[in-house]
Amino acid sequence: MGKRTLILASMALAGTIMLAGCTGQPMTTREQGTLGGALLGGGAGAAIGAATGGGTGAAIGAITGTALGGATGFAVGNSMQNQENANQQTQQQIQQQQQEIEQQRQQIQQLQQQNETE
Repeated sequence: MGKRTLILASMALAGTIMLAGCTGQPMTTREQGTLGGALLGGGAGAAIGAATGGGTGAAIGAITGTALGGATGFAVGNSMQNQENANQQTQQQIQQQQQEIEQQRQQIQQLQQQNETE
């Protein structure tokens, strides 16, 4: 039963990875964090479970590690994604302000030229 559980856990993890790759779009930072955490957690959980409880322990450790690693990875990835979004908004605001400054600079030059011709 232990080997079967380990195989099922491995297949579930592989299926998750395959589904993540099927979106056709690059993974977000949040998705990368979740997947990375799940992979690291699953591997660490399987290793610890195998060292302490044998085959069944490895499967239980892999499942538990995957869940905890995925949750932790999501939290870290989500925080990083939110920071990236905030940075992108700031960059957009800066670009808009630079465009406005350039427009105002051109208007000032036009007014100066009009004053010189009058």
